[in-house]
Amino acid sequence: MRSSGNLALLASMDKPLALSALALMLVGLVAISSASIEYAEWHFQNPWFHTQRHLTYLIAGLAAAATCYCVKTEYWQRTGWWWLIAALVLLMLVLIPGVGREVNGSQRWLPLGPFTLQPSEFAKLAVVVYLAGYMVRREDEVREQISGFVKPMAVLFATTLLLLLEPDFGATVIVVVTAFGMLFLAGVRLIHVLAIGLAALGALVPLVMMEPYRVKRLTAYLDPWADPYNSGFQLIQSLIAFGRGEWLGVGLGNSVQKLFYLPEAHTDFVFSIWAEETGFVGAMIVIGLFVALIGKILWSGRMALLAGNAFGAYICFGVALVFAGQAFVNMGVTSGLLPTKGLTLPFVSYGGSSLLICCAMLGMVLRIARDTRMAPRNRRAS
Repeated sequence: MRSSGNLALLASMDKPLALSALALMLVGLVAISSASIEYAEWHFQNPWFHTQRHLTYLIAGLAAAATCYCVKTEYWQRTGWWWLIAALVLLMLVLIPGVGREVNGSQRWLPLGPFTLQPSEFAKLAVVVYLAGYMVRREDEVREQISGFVKPMAVLFATTLLLLLEPDFGATVIVVVTAFGMLFLAGVRLIHVLAIGLAALGALVPLVMMEPYRVKRLTAYLDPWADPYNSGFQLIQSLIAFGRGEWLGVGLGNSVQKLFYLPEAHTDFVFSIWAEETGFVGAMIVIGLFVALIGKILWSGRMALLAGNAFGAYICFGVALVFAGQAFVNMGVTSGLLPTKGLTLPFVSYGGSSLLICCAMLGMVLRIARDTRMAPRNRRAS
């Protein structure tokens, strides 16, 4: 009986939504394999080291998506507080010396045997689930009173403070933008959003200025050729990759920039290598897949809202904001539109924590879309 129920769940899955995400995962597997092969050969004496690990992450991510797809939405609504508490605990644990792992001056990872967990990725999911539940419980207060907007700001402040202590400035921006976007879509007055947004923007300036490396990134973004062998090096190499790609690219596996010219070629800058090898056409295909994915998630949220499932709708809106924000920042950074900031490209960049959380979010959205589509049938059957 259980197997037949699982088959029925799979049969009723939103196919276009699932296929667009799967296409991005396959692009990521191909791009990472190509971008990391020389790096892995040099550092690990195994050209397929990162490919094998990413394939393991991909299988685990698909399992996470399937698990979340099989979980009823009501479960997430009941347990939203617990996920938030778990995220805050993990964010505190990673800051403890000897517990969190420090890499390049940032303490963002918790070692778990052969793998590492990045709590900031888990925090994005936890904040979305918690806020969705809060906005359903306090719907009238959120829309009519400023207290309904200020209360979740306290939770958001605690989360962002812990993220900034790592420091993880990119994750902080995504969490804040996602939270503000969700609250605005829930009906918070625009004047309240603008007031808190301007205050956050005012706090952003000293946060940037107090860290010399952030100032260097900003000046390098404005004029990378002013310091081409230091602060501007990574952006210049990324732009060269885009330029070499032209219309159709140099061909898969034929990138020159991945040959130790472009740092982080298989992680934060994998989109640059993809653009070099597949050209403008390949880059636009990836952008088109993201537009299709995010648009479908937003549509699923709208349908859930019309069907009376406000919690599911807010989950969809939050997930869409996370995916859209990270994709925009990653592509903006690699193309020189935004200052350099380490953020993964959802489903594409190398990174186990990011892929697992993205797949879990996808599974939740697929379940919401499925339940919304099946709701009219269930009502007719009853």
